[in-house]
Amino acid sequence: MEAIAREHAAVWDAYNRLGQAVVDAGPLDAKTERLVKLAIAVGASLEGAVHSHVRRGLSAGLTRDELRHVALLAITTIGWPSAVAAYAWIESVLESNSDGV
Repeated sequence: MEAIAREHAAVWDAYNRLGQAVVDAGPLDAKTERLVKLAIAVGASLEGAVHSHVRRGLSAGLTRDELRHVALLAITTIGWPSAVAAYAWIESVLESNSDGV
């Protein structure tokens, strides 16, 4: 990602503007937006995105239990194995976060 941002700055800027535009287009508050983004990453089985959205969720003030709950809710939609994997991805970020959020 860093290489693309560095080597293709205009593309990276457009991507960031699109991200902000979709946030601005709707009524969701920051915490809800973070939960939705995490849920999408969980459903798509994107480990890196799950890690990123857990970190962003913590920064937005979500609790550890709120973040874990996303993986639990996924059990009946994406199945036990995928939800358990997502739960482990969430836990790995929470374990590395030392501020105790």
